[in-house]
Order: sequence, then structure tokens, then C-alpha cells
Amino acid sequence: MAGRRKTEGRRSAVARKNRRRGAVVAVLIAVTAVLGVGLYWFQPWKLWQDDTVREALPAAGSSPASTRTAPAGPRTVARGTLISHEHTTTGTARIIRLPDGSHTLRLEGLDTSSGPDLRVWITDAPVKEGTAGWRVFDDGKHLSLGSLKGNKGDQNYAIPAGVDPAEYTSVTIWCDRFDVSFGAAPLTAV
Repeated sequence: MAGRRKTEGRRSAVARKNRRRGAVVAVLIAVTAVLGVGLYWFQPWKLWQDDTVREALPAAGSSPASTRTAPAGPRTVARGTLISHEHTTTGTARIIRLPDGSHTLRLEGLDTSSGPDLRVWITDAPVKEGTAGWRVFDDGKHLSLGSLKGNKGDQNYAIPAGVDPAEYTSVTIWCDRFDVSFGAAPLTAV
């Protein structure tokens, strides 16, 4: 009888030990999964990566049929200075009309943080200082001009044909992943 109790006691101790190992393994798997998802979602390494772009002012495509009505070269039709929102952001934004009649948004001297899923948007939202301006740009009319090419430098974003740039009053560097503005500029006609 005493031998049976010893054997049952050893089996019980082994079972408890195996349950603890299983629980530890399950916790490690869960922590690894959460860490992996968190790294994918937040991409924290991008905070220390800079990507500088140095694009020249775009050249016009084909010449218009009548050169009397078209400007001789690129002409700025609106401009603004970037302010910081979620991340420190500086630089200027210009909407430029090219000789062929097309329009381009040009970011000059851009300096912001890198981040996941950053886009360049033109919008009809007012630019507000501070946290009040972080999330207003997707409330109204907005148009994505594509992914941010780099977090520093000078870069161009074509505005699609048929879009009237005068309908948009601001530009934002928009983080689509977290629905927040990194920085924005009001666009004032010149």
C-alpha cells in the first residue's frame, strides 16, 4: 500500500510538472505572437530610419495646342508651410501648374518622422494646431496622392487629371495605419 502511494505521488508530481511546462510554453507562444503582431503593426524601427528624396521640379509632358493661354514654365498656384501634428514636421508644400496644364503637389525641405503606411493627401479640411488637428483630414473630402516617398527632402506628387486643385485647401502627411496626421499645411492661392 505504501509502495502504491509512492508511485501515485510520483505520477502526480510528474503530471503537475508537465502541466506547468505546458502552461509556460503556452504563455511563451502567446507573448511571441503578441510581440510579432505589435512589431508588424507599429514598426518602431522606422522611427530611426531616414529616407531622403531629392526630386527635381517635374518637367511638363506634352505641349498644349495653344501656347498663348499656357504659362511659359511651371507656376505655383498655391502654397503653405507644414506644421507639426503627431510628429515634428517642417517644410513647405506647393501646388504647381505645369505648362501642359497638369498639376503637381511638391513638398520641399520636408523633414518628418518615418512611420508605417504614410500617405500624402490633399483635403478640404482646415489645418488646426496641436492635437485638435491630428484627426480632421479624413472627415471631409480628401484625395490620396500616394505613399510618402521619403521622410526628408524634396518630392513631387502628380495630381490626377480632372481634379481641380482649388477644391482642396490643405495637404497632410497622413498615417493611414493609425488615422492620424504627422503634419499638415494650409494651401493658400497665390
